[in-house]
Amino acid sequence: MADRTRLGETKTTRKSAGRRTAAKSPDPPRTRTRREPSKPPTGSDDDAALARPRLLSGGNPQIAKGYGNVPVQAYIVAMPGWKGDVGRRLDALIERTVPEVRKAVKWNSPLYGLEGQGWFLGIHCFTRYVKVAFFRGASLRPVPPEPSRQKDVRYFNIHEGDRFDEAQLAAWVEQASRLPGEKM
Repeated sequence: MADRTRLGETKTTRKSAGRRTAAKSPDPPRTRTRREPSKPPTGSDDDAALARPRLLSGGNPQIAKGYGNVPVQAYIVAMPGWKGDVGRRLDALIERTVPEVRKAVKWNSPLYGLEGQGWFLGIHCFTRYVKVAFFRGASLRPVPPEPSRQKDVRYFNIHEGDRFDEAQLAAWVEQASRLPGEKM
């Protein structure tokens, strides 16, 4: 019981007090700052999904998990700077290439897939590039250039100012849509 201290005291303070010597005053208690709670949305769910989200590390938008086009468009709108243009181009290319595509946002990343087949592609913002993840990319021809720690996954990274081959990207999207997708 002697090791226990009262709130605000340290062991050295209690020992010092018993010897009648000047004790250092304890450090003031640390205070944590709290963010103000966000105000509840006043409009429809679509308005709430399109509100300006917080950006995570690398400029990746923090978007609540959701299915359909609305959360994906909210993610794209929130992509900072040049990344937003890349996001719009990618989304349009995927829709043109796979008209029956399903969309969702999970783990703060847009996912694209087909009903009953799973997800075949995901997008994620990083500080210097936008990463396009092909979940069965090792099966695509030609194989996308960036490797992954997962043997089946391959990436295509788009940096600011890159002129990427849309025909090649569309070919990868089309091939990926025909492969079994990931169940997430």
